[in-house]
Amino acid sequence: MTEITRRDAIKLAAAAAVTAGAAGLIRSPGALAQASFAPKPEAGASLKVLRWKRFVQGDEDVWTANTKKYSDMTGVAVRVDSENWEDVRPKAAVAANVGSGPDIIITTNDDAQKFPNKLLDVSDLADYLGGKYGGWYPVCDRYSKRDGKWIGIPMGCAGNALVYRKSHIQKAGFEEIPKDLAGYLKLCQGLKQNGTPAGFALGHATGDANCWTHWCLWAHGGKLVNEKNEVTLDSPETIAALEYAKQLYPTYIEGTLSWLDPSNNKAFLTGDISLTSNGISIYYAAKTSDDPAMKAMAEDIYHSNFPVGPVGVPTEQNLFFNIVAFKYSKYPNAVKDYIRFMMEKEQYLPWQTASIGYVAHPLAAYAANPFWTEDPKATPYRDAVKVMRDNGYSGTLGAESAQCMADFLIVDMFAKACTGSVTPAEAAKTAHEQAKRIYKA
Repeated sequence: MTEITRRDAIKLAAAAAVTAGAAGLIRSPGALAQASFAPKPEAGASLKVLRWKRFVQGDEDVWTANTKKYSDMTGVAVRVDSENWEDVRPKAAVAANVGSGPDIIITTNDDAQKFPNKLLDVSDLADYLGGKYGGWYPVCDRYSKRDGKWIGIPMGCAGNALVYRKSHIQKAGFEEIPKDLAGYLKLCQGLKQNGTPAGFALGHATGDANCWTHWCLWAHGGKLVNEKNEVTLDSPETIAALEYAKQLYPTYIEGTLSWLDPSNNKAFLTGDISLTSNGISIYYAAKTSDDPAMKAMAEDIYHSNFPVGPVGVPTEQNLFFNIVAFKYSKYPNAVKDYIRFMMEKEQYLPWQTASIGYVAHPLAAYAANPFWTEDPKATPYRDAVKVMRDNGYSGTLGAESAQCMADFLIVDMFAKACTGSVTPAEAAKTAHEQAKRIYKA
């Protein structure tokens, strides 16, 4: 774990001052006045927290240590339970429906928008953190607010980038990941020809499958809904995205239709694939391994942002983490104080550093964390929250967009088109009708 030095603190303060006025950052005008915001926990308070299972050990180790530090300082007992991403979503829904369960749940994407009225208003906490640390990136406003109130505190996102073996793409005739779609397809074809294929999840992988399929859809100009929440999937842009993905699919290793989030990590680390989309966890596992072969692999692992499609701008989708608290909690002050404590730089930055940036920060000032440039291989993940689109783009997030994500509507559309079970046009039309039923249009 890296300690935050006085020099680092100065950098963070300077970054906060610079970014406070940056266009698009979300910062309450009165937030700076809340510099001493710290709700007093209720007498006898105890908390239960549900979060996702760690993909990098440093995340769990430092999160646990920070939690213990909080309990030692305040006397508030905090129990932290962990579940797979796919299991956290239904448990959050059950807690909201029955009015009991964990005080705090770290949800994914726009799950919180499915039950906003069951969540504690944390606007005061969000204003405080945003004011102190340079403002929230714009996507945070989309995921964590409803009707002008903050219903969650953004933890950040699991940045999703292209992970590759440099020696293998060099053998395929490339020095780096191509910036255009035609070059990217040619690279994947070369890797397949050399027996070192790519592998991208097409199963119900909450992070990996959603990230690359949404990127591909948006890169071609397709979208789930427009600004008026009108379903627009059955479009030439969507069909173009599916046609492109259908060309990519034969370059993948077999079995990706059933892949969940851990699957590509395993396939990459066992040498079965040379290119995938993932968080920084693959590199972390190789770098921290005691196996000399794994350490040698780590030297050959590099990261890149996704190519830019015809729309001409980055179209990245990342797995967003939202810390939500429920109104049924008996200890709302303790809830807010614990979340505040975990998001303060003294806890957040060592946690982020220990997990080598597996969670990219939502607060602009944290971009100054020295970790991001000390190892250039981490830099592609630094701006993940800053540049990402939300999964309901470009409509309004709510129960409908969350349901489409929970149903893996976009992923299944791509899977059907890629395998040829239906044509791209048929896949787009079917998904369009499914989305219309969810949006009740």
